[in-house]
Amino acid sequence: MSSSNFVDYVRIFFRSGSGGKGSTHLHREKFVPKGGPDGGDGGRGGHIILRGSAQRWTLIHLKYHKHIHADNGEAGSGSLCTGANGKDVVLEVPLGTVASDAETGKVLCEVTHDGEEVILLLGGRGGLGNAHFKSATNQTPRYSQPGEEGIEGWYILELKLLADVGLVGFPNAGKSTLLSVVSAAKPKIANYAFTTLEPNLGIVNPRDDWSFVMADIPGIIEGAHKGHGLGLRFLRHIERNSMLLFLIPADSKGIHQEYNVLVNELSEYNPELLDKKRLLAISKSDMLDDELMLEIEKDLPPVSHIFISSITGMNIQKLKDLLWKELNKQ
Repeated sequence: MSSSNFVDYVRIFFRSGSGGKGSTHLHREKFVPKGGPDGGDGGRGGHIILRGSAQRWTLIHLKYHKHIHADNGEAGSGSLCTGANGKDVVLEVPLGTVASDAETGKVLCEVTHDGEEVILLLGGRGGLGNAHFKSATNQTPRYSQPGEEGIEGWYILELKLLADVGLVGFPNAGKSTLLSVVSAAKPKIANYAFTTLEPNLGIVNPRDDWSFVMADIPGIIEGAHKGHGLGLRFLRHIERNSMLLFLIPADSKGIHQEYNVLVNELSEYNPELLDKKRLLAISKSDMLDDELMLEIEKDLPPVSHIFISSITGMNIQKLKDLLWKELNKQ
C-alpha cells in the first residue's frame, strides 16, 4: 500500500433521513361516502450504519465523501398504508474504526469485528396517521403527526490498527527490516529516518498453525505526544496492540535512555499504554560479541529483553516464540 493510499482519519458531515409524514386520509368509496380515518403512518428515515470489513485496511474510500445523507421516509397514505422507509446508508470500514462527534470529541461507537454493524445515526421516526387519533368523541380526526427530523452533524472516523504486537522505536531502528524478516510484509526500507510514513501490518507464523499480527508503527521521536515529527498521527495505532515490542539498535548511544524516552512518550500520550506487556529487542546485535552483550546487559531497563539481528537471523525464531508465549499467557 503506497503512502498516498493510507488514510486513517476522515471528517464527514452525516445526516440521517427524516421520517415521513403521517396521512390524514378519510376512507371513501362508492357506497361509503363518510368512512372513518384510515391514514397510514409515515416511513422511518434511513439510518447511517457502519459495517466492519476485514477486507479493508484504510479509510481512503471515504476520503472524498465530505457529505453523506440517508434517504427520508415516505409519507403514509390511505387504506392504512405505511410509507416506505428511507434507504439506509451502510459504510464499510476497516476493523478498529472509532467514530466520534467532531464538536464534543465524544466517542460514539467502535467497530472491531468483521460483519459487525453499528448504527451511527438513527433515522427519524415516521409520523402517525390520523387513524391513531380516532376516539369516541373525535371520530374523524383531520390531523396526523409530522415525521421526526433526522440527525445531522460533523463526525470523525478514526482508524486504530488492531494488531497483537506493535513495534515501537525511534526512526531507523530497524522496525521495517524486522517486519520484513518475520512476515511476508514488504515495507519500504532505507538507511534514513522516517522511511516508514504509514503503519504496516504483517502476519507472523512462529510455528505451524500459529500466527499473530505485528504492526510496524512509524518512528516516534522525543516530543511526539506534542505532535513533533509524525507525532499524534500514529501514536493512536499503538492503543489497539496487545503487546509492545520496543526495538533499540545495539549501536545506540544509550539503550536505557532511549527506552525511557519511548516509554515517556507513550505515557504522556496515554498512561494506559504502560499497562500493556512489554519486551525489549536489541537489534543489530550481530556486531556484538558475548563480552559486549554482557556489558550492555548491566545497564538495561528492568524488562524482558533479547538480542537479535534481522540481517543474520540471530535469535529471530527465538523472538517469535517468545512473543507467541507472552501473547498466550493467561
